[in-house]
Amino acid sequence: MSGEPTLAGRPWLAERLAWAVGILCLAAYAAIRIAGAAGTHRELQRFEARRRSAPAARLAAGAPDTSLWSPERIQGWRNSLKLKDDAPLAVLRIPKLGLEAPVLDGTDDWTLNRGVGHIAGTALPGMAGNLGIAGHRDGFFRGLKDIARGDTIELETLKGRQAYVVQDIRIVRPDDVWVLDATPAPALTLVTCYPFYFVGSAPERYIVRAALAGSASAHLR
Repeated sequence: MSGEPTLAGRPWLAERLAWAVGILCLAAYAAIRIAGAAGTHRELQRFEARRRSAPAARLAAGAPDTSLWSPERIQGWRNSLKLKDDAPLAVLRIPKLGLEAPVLDGTDDWTLNRGVGHIAGTALPGMAGNLGIAGHRDGFFRGLKDIARGDTIELETLKGRQAYVVQDIRIVRPDDVWVLDATPAPALTLVTCYPFYFVGSAPERYIVRAALAGSASAHLR
């Protein structure tokens, strides 16, 4: 029976094709990772340029670890590099998680693809009160799944660096906005969707509350 030769008849060709596809996929993923890292590095450099005019500690600009990120979030990060934006308000670091992220103004999807976002209506970085910061659960804030009470969170503003200590970790409903209420003592509230690996729109919110080191308690009620 005549006909065109198939891949089954040429096992060496099928193997080469599989290798070629695999190499192309790895190259595409690496390009997305590199582009995203360059974007965050640029944001941190922009903050450093602003910081130089203020008496604060030196900022070490680096790139985040995106190994836990979803492909969609990495692609969104890459797309965000094409848009112009304002300089970061601060830099958020969680040493235990290896997290270093620019804190941008707002919580729209583009902002959270590029960094973490200051939640409107909450205290500004470096100011008294409850500072709310949001991040994507499959992006910058995926590592929050491994945070624990007593861990340190650092926030660097143009005025200097502040250290916060994690006091509470809680899962709440999306309408439990009381977690962002003003507090008498300086507090930092991190917000992301939950569960971390949920497919689709996550039904709950993961809340991390931290108090400024050496200040009064800022426990969630």
